[in-house]
Amino acid sequence: MIFIINIFFFILFSNSSIAKIEIKYKIGSEVITNIDIENESKYLIFLRSNLKNLPDNELKKISENSLIREIIKKKEINKIYKNINKDVVKKRVNEKLIRFTKVSNEEELKNLLKKNNIDYDIIFEKTKYEQLWNDLIIRKYDTLVKIDRKKLKKDLAIKISNNQKYEYNLSEILFDINENESLETKYEIIRKFIKNNNFKSAASKYSIANSSIRGGEVGWIKETLLSKELINFLKKMNIGDITEPLKYPNGYLLLKINNKKKMKEVINIDKELDELYSYKRNKQLNQFSLLYFKKLKQNTIINEK
Repeated sequence: MIFIINIFFFILFSNSSIAKIEIKYKIGSEVITNIDIENESKYLIFLRSNLKNLPDNELKKISENSLIREIIKKKEINKIYKNINKDVVKKRVNEKLIRFTKVSNEEELKNLLKKNNIDYDIIFEKTKYEQLWNDLIIRKYDTLVKIDRKKLKKDLAIKISNNQKYEYNLSEILFDINENESLETKYEIIRKFIKNNNFKSAASKYSIANSSIRGGEVGWIKETLLSKELINFLKKMNIGDITEPLKYPNGYLLLKINNKKKMKEVINIDKELDELYSYKRNKQLNQFSLLYFKKLKQNTIINEK
């Protein structure tokens, strides 16, 4: 069945149906072929156009890692979710794709995908499993999220009482260290890659954070949502600057300031508190997600052909 699906993908995406199909990886009962990798590259370039400027070997490696990550998550999801309300899932996935591509409706979405030679069913399946993975993380770990709302409110009141406050448009790279690597070596590799390419491409290649699918883009973050230590770092930086590696529960974090602006002077503390609580909750859930995936990957046999 997997082999038949791979051939189907090949017919959809390739201009030549006589290209040689080669198995590159075997993950349990599933395989990744050279055609899968080519198709994944097209999909990733559609999501992050800056990737098309990378050398072919770099784009190939990013695509391989993306497919491996997808298969590992999909296998776990299929074990846990036996009965899925397909109509509800379809509605949520379509809404997410419409927001991401900034179109008005499903018809415009399909036309945009067709224009970019991307099959709707494929991108729908990929987005569906990412959505189900997020649901799974909430289901497994939401009760383990620990946030002291009273302390948050107290800290927030102190931050608000300070002088001029800023919002920062940030991008991130969260990377971990393998047993045979040192922090200095890994950081130098990433730093050189950023210099020779750009931060977005580096995030796609090296980041283990969920934001890697967006080239590391986090978006606008209010100063009131950040820790005091991180605020102190950012205040000393200029637009375009990148932090040195900051210790993080799941590895090391690089932050880039894309832009910054002054916050509005009038602040609704209850609204800010709700935003801060949501930010802290999502941060903890993302950490659980990374740990869970890392455990799954360690227990998965990945054979490279």
